[in-house]
Amino acid sequence: MELSSLSVPSVYLLISFLAYSSQWLCLYLEPHPLERKHVIRLNVILVCLLISYTRSIYTNPGQIPKKLGDGSEDVQAGRKTGGNRQRWCRKCDAVKPPRAHHCKECKRCIPKMDHHCPWTSNCVSHTTFPHFLRFLFYAVVSMIYVASCLWTRCVFLWENRHLPSYLGPSAFQLAHLFLLFVINLVTLFALSILLIRNIWCLAVNTTTIEGWEIERHEKLVQRAKYFGGYLDGPDGIKVRIQKQEFPYDIGIWQNFKQGMGTGNIVAWLWPLSATPPIETGLGFETNGFEDPSLSWPPPDPDRLQRRVPHGSDKSEAAFTYRDANLSAEETLAAFRRRQEADMVRRRKPFVQRVEAQVALEKDNEEDEYASDRSEGGEGSVEGSESGEEGWKNSEGERLRDFGVDEDVEFYDEDEDVPLSKLLARKMRATATQ
Repeated sequence: MELSSLSVPSVYLLISFLAYSSQWLCLYLEPHPLERKHVIRLNVILVCLLISYTRSIYTNPGQIPKKLGDGSEDVQAGRKTGGNRQRWCRKCDAVKPPRAHHCKECKRCIPKMDHHCPWTSNCVSHTTFPHFLRFLFYAVVSMIYVASCLWTRCVFLWENRHLPSYLGPSAFQLAHLFLLFVINLVTLFALSILLIRNIWCLAVNTTTIEGWEIERHEKLVQRAKYFGGYLDGPDGIKVRIQKQEFPYDIGIWQNFKQGMGTGNIVAWLWPLSATPPIETGLGFETNGFEDPSLSWPPPDPDRLQRRVPHGSDKSEAAFTYRDANLSAEETLAAFRRRQEADMVRRRKPFVQRVEAQVALEKDNEEDEYASDRSEGGEGSVEGSESGEEGWKNSEGERLRDFGVDEDVEFYDEDEDVPLSKLLARKMRATATQ
């Protein structure tokens, strides 16, 4: 059994322990049992908490409709509201809408993916974010309520600490009270930070992944300033890096409406509110601060694919006459093997490039790499921030830490729809006329 399968039961167990065992304990502690009105309020909040948490677990995080990959009107809508770049996910074999990412846990592209949450075993996405935010809100409110009840008993015990022990609670009750208070306080602190962070992301209309991308872009812009605005890309090309504003921040009120799926403030807190439809997560309104031809995320040197594979300019690599003696079936099979091998023409991962560089410099008995590495220079694995896939933000997080499939994000994503798909669209369009 994997540990991840225990995360959801652990959360339910923690909720039950903090909420219900505290109510039971307060029946036996001075100054008095919980009043009826306090019990009702706390349990109403707990019902809202359990409903919100359960919905954040079992609500479908979204799946790109098949018709989107067939060139429907949704594709054009997504391009108009998310930039002219049309991304293609090779693993899903479908169009990837703006703000979507391929989740390595869910094994598919998730619309407006925020992150894959291990405590819900589900993606926080366009459809599940409202439930997830309500879960955080009611969790924080309920723990504040529990903390206030426990604090009253703790203060009473401290004020009467000089009385004989037989007049007070038993050792088990004291241990129970201490454990409840500490666990509730630590969990409240952690979830309060998470709630504030998610409300902030909602207000500025960014996801956790997009926050990572914004920080990454700022680092690239900062580094490019020292190289005349350009950074090295694959095959020696120069990639121009210039400051680009985040396009999806359309104002606080509109951001809240879009993120929560409605402008009804009461519905924001109602645990049975409707889930935002998947159609509203295929394209997003932009603020118009940037040229419409630009899209998010901005250009990244290591996300660019090779335009010409290494060795294609060598005569021995040509295959025009290499298969002259093969039959028609064998020639077709050989062509398909070459086609599959060349399907993803990608730059080597950053670590492999560094290892190759180190090996080359060792052969030449050069010590420049060691010097650069000790100084955090260009040759350093830790110090390079010019666009490697292993880059970490200020909190030490990579894209894979949010559940994103890095192989898809950096290598198996194409900026253009494959020719076979375009031809299929053309044939369907002709057939319907």
